[in-house]
Amino acid sequence: MSDYLLTGAVTNALNKPSITAEEAPRLKPFATLAEKLGAFAGQISEYGFEEVVIEYEGDVTELNRKPLTAAALAGLLRPSRGDVNMVSAPAILSESGVKLSETKTEDSPVYDSLIRIKVLTKRTENDPNPGWRSLAGTIIAGQPRIVEVKGMALEGDFSPVTLYVNNLDKPGFIGALGALLGEAGINIATFHLGRQDAGGEAIALIGVDSVPPADVISKLSHMEQVRYAKALTF
Repeated sequence: MSDYLLTGAVTNALNKPSITAEEAPRLKPFATLAEKLGAFAGQISEYGFEEVVIEYEGDVTELNRKPLTAAALAGLLRPSRGDVNMVSAPAILSESGVKLSETKTEDSPVYDSLIRIKVLTKRTENDPNPGWRSLAGTIIAGQPRIVEVKGMALEGDFSPVTLYVNNLDKPGFIGALGALLGEAGINIATFHLGRQDAGGEAIALIGVDSVPPADVISKLSHMEQVRYAKALTF
């Protein structure tokens, strides 16, 4: 217990992956990144999921990945299961019958290290067209950053309150979005965009200073260009 409090090291714990004092400072930012990626995936998979894939690329593959996977699963399950932690998350996922797999690739094409989470959603009455939700992130200047959503490249931070919008890349959308938030008295702190190609599918991650009311999300969701919109918290 003293080792954990002083250095972050965990040795021979019954249900928690062991972490050496040397590993702890290197693992900490990646554990934070993994948990936030999991939280993102969990919040946009509101009807459940059948399979989870965690991919590690680059330098992160040389680290002890068990605590990183546990952190990702805790973030993933917390939106639907409540008080889930790194110890309980792997067991809860296994008991739920959800398939989990990991891959590692020593090379990362763009970043020194990359963690990607893919979640296969369930077929339900509310969501009859299940599919993969894919998110990737890295560490830049010691901070977790999201760098890919649905295969689309962008670079943004995990703002405490983030509007996630999947839309069509059409002229006038950003202006209409800004006007809608302005009329509701919601201040924009950060704005990050990604797209497949001109006129195609696009992603917007908007950091805002307050959680938008349900009616604002409803109005946003019913905009002509919008396919999906949700307020996320980190």
